[in-house]
Amino acid sequence: MPLLRLTVDGSPREVDVDTRTSLLDALRERLEVTAPKKGCDHGQCGSCTVLLDGRRSLACLALAVAHDGAEVVTAAGLGTGDEPHPVQQAFLDHDGYQCGYCTPGQVCSVVGMLEEAAQGHPSHVTADLDPDAGVDLDDTEVRERMSGNLCRCGAYAGILDAVRQSVGAR
Repeated sequence: MPLLRLTVDGSPREVDVDTRTSLLDALRERLEVTAPKKGCDHGQCGSCTVLLDGRRSLACLALAVAHDGAEVVTAAGLGTGDEPHPVQQAFLDHDGYQCGYCTPGQVCSVVGMLEEAAQGHPSHVTADLDPDAGVDLDDTEVRERMSGNLCRCGAYAGILDAVRQSVGAR
């Protein structure tokens, strides 16, 4: 079994994994990092979203061995209990969670989305594709960019309010 080296939430970690092991399973089952959740295990719900080398990624679809040496940031690595990340605080401020199962993936997705928009990456609904024009994160743009993260409880109104707060704080 290959030895995999990752930096997870700022800490260097090593783990032996089978070549077929997903990054999500390596995190949850081998490294006991439980912030990313296993929802559908098919890349359709977004509960496993992490920041992989700074970009949002579905950990259930990523083979762990393909990311040897990578930096993985989960929602647990974004802030602390005393000082949550601004996106985490926005979710708290606007009740952007109910059962909380999808929340870590939602939070990581928002953080990644904000960075993508700051870099000028367009989405399917971006009106102006000129990279110098910037991306206006209006409700339509946010809904499109967050469409890969599902909430079975229906906390979408609170999630959208949390994203609006996060966009304003950007």
